[in-house]
Amino acid sequence: MAAASIQGQEVITCDLCVKPVQQFCNSCQVGLCEDCINKHVKSLKSMKHDIVPFTKRTVQLVFPQCTSHSHQRCEAHCQQCDAPVCLKCLTGPNHRGHEFDDMADIIVKKKEEIKRENEEIEFIISKNTAQDVDVENNLSVSMVHFADIEKHATDQRKQWHLEVDNIFGNLETLIQSLRDHHITTLKSCQSQLRSQNSSMIQTVQENKEILKSNKVSDVNNYLSKLKEYRNIPPIPDLPLPSLQTNTVQGRELSIELGEYKATLTQTSLFSLTDDVSFLSVKELLEEAKVIANIPTNITNLFKVVCIGSDRACWINGEDNVMTCVNVNGSILDTVTTTCKSYPFEIAVTNQGELLYSDVKSKTVNIVRDGKTETLITIPRGWYLGGLCCTRSGDILVSIYTADYKQCKIVRYQGQGVTQEIEKDDHGDPIYQGGEYTVYVVENNNGDIVVSDQNAEVVVVVDRKGKIVFRYSDKPPGGKEAFSPRQIVTDSRGHIIVVDGSNECLHVLNQNGRLLRCVDNCGLDVPDGLSVDSEGRLWVGLYNSGEIKVIQYIK
Repeated sequence: MAAASIQGQEVITCDLCVKPVQQFCNSCQVGLCEDCINKHVKSLKSMKHDIVPFTKRTVQLVFPQCTSHSHQRCEAHCQQCDAPVCLKCLTGPNHRGHEFDDMADIIVKKKEEIKRENEEIEFIISKNTAQDVDVENNLSVSMVHFADIEKHATDQRKQWHLEVDNIFGNLETLIQSLRDHHITTLKSCQSQLRSQNSSMIQTVQENKEILKSNKVSDVNNYLSKLKEYRNIPPIPDLPLPSLQTNTVQGRELSIELGEYKATLTQTSLFSLTDDVSFLSVKELLEEAKVIANIPTNITNLFKVVCIGSDRACWINGEDNVMTCVNVNGSILDTVTTTCKSYPFEIAVTNQGELLYSDVKSKTVNIVRDGKTETLITIPRGWYLGGLCCTRSGDILVSIYTADYKQCKIVRYQGQGVTQEIEKDDHGDPIYQGGEYTVYVVENNNGDIVVSDQNAEVVVVVDRKGKIVFRYSDKPPGGKEAFSPRQIVTDSRGHIIVVDGSNECLHVLNQNGRLLRCVDNCGLDVPDGLSVDSEGRLWVGLYNSGEIKVIQYIK
């Protein structure tokens, strides 16, 4: 029953309309105005109704209507049949000789159980909150610690000869990678704690409403979530690395972080660059191998995007539908987009939400709970190309002008532009205009990696947009010029790019050195490319619509 205030007085309104309440049905526990009495009685013809003046109402349990006997309510529960029963049912042939429990007693016991459960959930909430505070403190300590390491590395760099700049470049890459892993792990734990807390607070509120309810069905249908809530995510034990340096004036300089060490002496220079490259090569299999062939029946298979786990990915073809398939080729989900042109880009956020670009409407959209929302609208005069979501949650897109003469990479944080990468230090364009899509991804050291098919080159810039290297080599034994298509990076910082003309994959390290060419896996017109959480490549074949899952690292 709703209460409204009229000139400072509270008026209780009818449960079926907004008129003031005058009568009360004790049987159904609802307040009624004069006009709604017949409506209420007719809606439940088979039930008896005890209509009394509202001031003479009695508060009591509302027992469910018996499905077998009209005008009867179920005030007992049959133990053998596990079903509510009325007085007539007790003596009927279906329940003769059965044992029964009083429904009112059952409800009292169940409410006591819910009350005890609520008390335990509230206790877990307090423990969860304390864990959250500890994680927040760990984050603060970690951020300060890694900032000190970076400052220490920068100060030491000034004392070393220019020839060792590459050593420090790799050292900074390692620090960034370690920090990203450290912070991401802690934030993931914090996110789990806060998400669980939010869910438990909502459950407590819902349980309080149930405790207030007089409806048997509300209480009887209650499902416990306590077992799920007892599993509080543990705080990860992450040891903080230490940066060690040593200087012997005129004789030796050394620096060490974890397993990596660089030393410069009067007679020799130990190159960390060569060592990191050697380690990267050791991580690769001698020969890549296909571990799964997934038929999709997609015409002109364009994009393949793994969704975190190693069991499924999103794909799209020449229509406006995105399909989620598993490693057996079974369809798990489909989403119909607003796109009216082909091809369109798709990506997945860190939370597993699906993004796609709409070239016609010039928007980047996100799919949430089955509904599409617009995240970004690019400026007038520009058109969308490649799309990716970074580890920090930013969105990178490549955009180009209608005449294809200009192309740039834009970083969005929310709907705001925080970075544009278009020209180098000399004012020359970094990316070549053209009709082919320019694909963009982020490496784990923050580098922005671009596959520019228009210029037939892979271009890598650092976080600030300064060029690190360009790569355009033919593969060993390749007959055609390098033709880069879609591109990914893996957890070790490798850069993998599809070479469409030579039907193979180039595997590069972070410095642009070719480590391996994957050309033995039957890649017939490869185009789509993604990497799963197990470090395996999912390669989409454009013509056949088949996906090959390839193991290439140990």
